[in-house]
This record gives sequence, C-alpha cells and structure tokens, in this order.
Amino acid sequence: MKAEIIAVGTELLLGQIVNTNAQYLSQELAFLGIDVYFQTVVGDNLGRLKQAITIAQNRADVIVFSGGLGPTQDDLTKDAIAEVLGRKMYIDEDAMAKIEALFKGRGTVMTENNRRQALIIEGSDPLPNETGLALGNAISQDGKYYIILPGPPKELIPMFDHQAKPWIVKHVLTSEMPLFSKMLKFAGIGESLLEEKLIDLIQNQTDPTIAPYAKEGEVTIRLSTKAPTKAEANVKLNEMEAKIKARLPQHLYANIDVPIEHTIVHLMADQGLTLSAAESCTGGMVMETITSIAGSSSVLKGGFVTYTNEMKEQLLGVPHHLLEGTDAPGAVSAETAQEMAERVRTITNSDFGLSVTGVAGPGESEGKPAGLVYIGIAEKGKETEVHQLKLHGNRESVRNRAVKAILYRLWLKLQS
Repeated sequence: MKAEIIAVGTELLLGQIVNTNAQYLSQELAFLGIDVYFQTVVGDNLGRLKQAITIAQNRADVIVFSGGLGPTQDDLTKDAIAEVLGRKMYIDEDAMAKIEALFKGRGTVMTENNRRQALIIEGSDPLPNETGLALGNAISQDGKYYIILPGPPKELIPMFDHQAKPWIVKHVLTSEMPLFSKMLKFAGIGESLLEEKLIDLIQNQTDPTIAPYAKEGEVTIRLSTKAPTKAEANVKLNEMEAKIKARLPQHLYANIDVPIEHTIVHLMADQGLTLSAAESCTGGMVMETITSIAGSSSVLKGGFVTYTNEMKEQLLGVPHHLLEGTDAPGAVSAETAQEMAERVRTITNSDFGLSVTGVAGPGESEGKPAGLVYIGIAEKGKETEVHQLKLHGNRESVRNRAVKAILYRLWLKLQS
C-alpha cells in the first residue's frame, strides 16, 4: 500500500512555516503499514493543485492532504479534489451548526465565507474537527483513498489520530490484520550507538519490525507487529522488548511514549521524593521541563536561576574564591556545580538538588569553550555527583542537551 502526502499552502513554498505535518503523517502511516513514497507541496492555486492530485492518483493508493480548508477564497483543497473526482460539494449540517454556535457564543457576526469550512464532498465521510472549525473529509473512488485534513497541527493531529486513522483501518486496511505497536524510550545514548548495540536485531528483523528514530536528547524505538488479537501481538512485542532491555538496561526508561521527565516525576511522586534546582546556562529550563508534567507540584520544591556570579554568591552562597580570582576554578567548573547542587538542596530541604553551569555559546566564557557544561546532583545523605559534558550544536541545542543529560543522570540515581 503506497501513499502520497500533499501539503497545500503558498506559505510552505515561501518557507514562512515548516511542514511538520508531513513528518507526523509519514510516521503515522508507516506505523499502519502504509509506505509514503512521495511528499508534495503545492501553493494555493486551483490548476496546480488539480495537477498534483492527478499525478498522485497515478502513483499512490492513499492520498493524504493537509491544509487549504479555511474560509478564504484561496483555501481550495476540497474544490480541487471535488473537480478531479467529478463530485459536487454541499454544507454538512452538523459542522455548520458548530460554526454558528461558536460565533454566537462569542457574540460576533459570522461572515458568509465561514460556511466554506463546513463543506463536504459528495459521497465522502465527514471527519469532525475537535479543536477547530474546518471539517475534514475521507472518500474512496476507483480504488483510491483520499484523506483531507486541516493545516494547523493542533487540528490535524487529533483529527488524524481520532478520526482518520480509524477510517483508514476500516476502509483501507480491510484485508490486513490489525497493526499493534509499542514505543521504547531511551536516554543517555545516541541513535548511532543504540543502533550499534542492536544492529543484529535490526538487520534480521522480520516480525516485529524495529524502527529507531531520534529527537533532541533522546531516542525512540517503535516495535510493530500484525496479529489477530492484541494478546497475540503482546507476546511478540514483549519478547522483543525483553531482548532489547537486556542489552540496554541503563538507557531504556519507558515502554510507552513519554519523555524522561514524565518518568522521573512519577517515580519520585510514588516514592515521596522531592527535588530543587540551581541553574545558570539553562536559565530555568530544568524546572520548566519538570513543571510541564502534571503532578510535578508534589515533586519540585523550587529553585534559583543564578546566571551571574553575583547571584550565585548572594542567593546560593557559593564561595567567592571559587568564582573569581587568579586561581579560581570559575563559574563553569565542577567545584561550582557541586556547591550549587548541595546548597540548593540544603536551602529547600529537598531530597535531591540539581545544578547546571556551563557555556551555552556561541562564544567562549572564562576562556572555556562553548558546549562545556557541568551538571551536579546532590542527594541527601550521599556523595554529590558532578559530570562534565562536552556538548555540540548551537546555543539552544547545548541548553536542551544539558537538561536531558541531568534528567538522565537523575533517573539513573532513582533506579538505585
């Protein structure tokens, strides 16, 4: 089963926005066992859009559209598809009622062009929009399947996940066994090293399939298998998970699709543990990452962003002789990271104190190179750990990777 993604919008061609929808859709279709062979971007032009659809019909079984479903005259996706398929369009009453209710609730007058967002192609199934107004469509004709989705990711993702995916399973994958998947999440290891550790499993994979991919500071493996029932699928998925875990026990932190901070918050909450943080180059990102998880209020006591030496002294009490002077190790040092972690833990009376101090870049600081970062973890009743990191990338990458690194080290300590 071959697929093509057609992203509609002149703003994509001009580089004004990034086509993140294509990445999401490609991954989701692959997990369904549908291979994306082509991705096309076309502007808001009826003729060129119709041409793109005709080309896609000759080389794909499933054609997924994103964008061009808004209220304005340049939102032409449904118009083009209807013309190519020789079908009419009409207003979906349920979608129209939702739009009218929204404007009434706001106390504003609805302009007539908003009716376009309720259009449905004759013979298609409506895909309700949970987070927006533009109605999605799904239709089959002459052995081809057309999935029509809005452009904003906050609308496209829930529509695909809750509406389009079940439609595809029901109408497209009728002769296929259901596909079951499991996500394995890793930290503290890069994609290339992880692949090296699992290379024989990856090269010899048949069932389940093993698909690794990386994000900033973490790696994910998706295990997928087809089986008549979930119970039969779990037997195969769990067996492969056990093989992988046996090789990488110090890196596999979850077998569901969650970030490492989610795992940490729940581990600490279950054990009644607390933490605090003192940050320099990360500027509060460690605490921001923790507080992005529901339930973090029972874990994070608080902390300090001490960007200057003055604040490190005044707020944390880091000794002046460590920060400045001829023989001082400086703010970017193991000694300062240790003091920051221990003092923030003591001040907040928490079980763990975290610290980050370093050079995010792009230039040097204290004669030390960009990417040099020290992280500290102070634990009540135990010796403080300090780790030196030599990170690569731009300023934002260094900061993000430092956060992921300290969270990984914290997770390791929680395992013991």
